[in-house]
This record gives sequence, structure tokens and C-alpha cells, in this order.
Amino acid sequence: MKLTRFSGNPVISPSKNWWETKATFNPGVTAFQDKIVLLYRSLGGDSISRFGWAESSDGIHFKRNEDPVFEGEAENPYERLGVEDPRISLIEGTYYICYTAPSVYPASVYHTGKFAPSIERPAPWRVRPSLLTTVDFKTFERKGILIDIDTKDAAFFPEKIAGNWALLHRAYPNLYLAASRDLKNWERQFVLASPRENSWDQERVGAGAPPLKTEKGWLLFYHGTSKNHQYMIGVLILDLADPTKILYRSSEPLLVPETNYEKEGLTPNVVFTCGAIEWQDHYLVYYGAADKVIGLAYIMKEELLNSLQI
Repeated sequence: MKLTRFSGNPVISPSKNWWETKATFNPGVTAFQDKIVLLYRSLGGDSISRFGWAESSDGIHFKRNEDPVFEGEAENPYERLGVEDPRISLIEGTYYICYTAPSVYPASVYHTGKFAPSIERPAPWRVRPSLLTTVDFKTFERKGILIDIDTKDAAFFPEKIAGNWALLHRAYPNLYLAASRDLKNWERQFVLASPRENSWDQERVGAGAPPLKTEKGWLLFYHGTSKNHQYMIGVLILDLADPTKILYRSSEPLLVPETNYEKEGLTPNVVFTCGAIEWQDHYLVYYGAADKVIGLAYIMKEELLNSLQI
């Protein structure tokens, strides 16, 4: 089972707009007014991440805004470096958009742990999963930080489970599942998936696209990295009633960096998804390639679901 690349990739590349001259990547995706909408991360000459907006009737040819539709607040200390990696879930008529707010800890604060200064990480990065809502993609309402810890790759399930909001997030190196009644207090922080020794996802695992509901279970396109930090895409199937139960996990990745646009960019050897959509008889997976451009890969729904050994 493999994803098929669209032959015309990339579907979105950097433009002459000053805020997206360097990179356009890691888009969230949803359906809106009978069109496919991408909310994508962009980088310009100032290296600050913002969100661009694009729409398409066929999922291939996109019309996009001249200006970003959302950017970090200058006075918000958590968004000093912008906003990153939106993931969109439509829940009861409202679009819930999880994103990463990146900054660094104040230089006067000694910080230890995974994001502490080191040879590999020369700055004390601070990342917080944050939330936006919208009903029209024209106006957005900030809801603030979801969980006040260093974690990212947050994504909501598209419906409540047993009366709870269900949230995926990645506190290195594991994929977590959290539950909340009020979007403020998160309980039952459960390690859903961890890296597997001697596997394609042996260094870290994290949420990709928000889960899609199928008759086989919750379908999650997720990312994993090898020990040489190559990012790849696989799938998990989670039990519909109890998503802490993994019914299927890819023994091999569905998409591996192979093309020039996936191997060469701001970060080489990366395919990284923040959004997938059920569209007619296919699953369409939009992904960031080498942190530079946006690619499209797809698979027939029937092929994917029939290939699962559950």
C-alpha cells in the first residue's frame, strides 16, 4: 500500500509575495463551500511563519490570497517567531484550527530538557499548541494555548468521544492522546504511539492530518522519522469508540522522500502532512516537501481500507 504522487507536483510553491518568497508548506486542509481549502504555512525574507489561504475546485489548481490570512500577534510572547503547521477539524459547524506557536525561552531563564541549548539545538525553543476558530476563513478567533508544555503537532478528532474533546499532540518522541471536557483542563494524557526500534519510524512519531472517520476506525496519516531524520508518512487505524486502541499501524511508510522537491529544500528529505481529506472516491493527502513546497499524494479509499489487516 503506497500513496501516489500527483504528477504535476508541487501544487503550491513560493511566490513573489514578500511573506511567502522562501517557502510554502505544511498545509491544513478541509472542505468549504464545495471547494478544497488549504491553510498553509509560509516563510518570507523575515523568516517569520504566517498562514496563507488557497482554494480549489479540483484539488489540483489553487487560487490563493495575495495577503496572509493569519499571523502572530506582535505582543504575544509565545508567537515571537510566528505561527506554524495548521491542522483543521470541522466540529459542529465550526472550524477548529490547531497550530504551533513558536518562540524561545527568555535568555535569563535557565531551561533544561529536550528543548534546552545544546550542540544539536543552539537555542532554547519553546513551542505551544494553540487554537483558532472560524466559520468563514475570513475572521479568526484566538482561543489561546491548549496545553502549557513544550509539545506540537496538535490535532482534534472531528467529533467528541464519550463527551470529551479528543486531542492528539507530540511531546518528543511520542504521540499522545488527551481528553478534555472544557478545552482547558486536559486529562488522561495517554501515550498512543512511540518510536519502534529498527523501524522506519524509530526516532519520533507525531500526528499528521486530523483523524478521518471510516467504517474500519479512525484513519490517521501520521509522520515518523528514521534515525537519520528522514521524515515519512504512514497510517494508524484507531478504534472508533476507544481511540487509545490501535487496530493497525504501518509496517512500511506510505510515502518516502524520493523526488528532488522532497529531497532538496529548507530541510532536506521531508514529506510531512498536516491535512488529508476524503474527496469523492479518494483520500487526498497534502504535504510539505523539504519544508519548501506543497505536494499532493492520493490513494483510493477502497484500496486503502481493503488492504488493512484488522
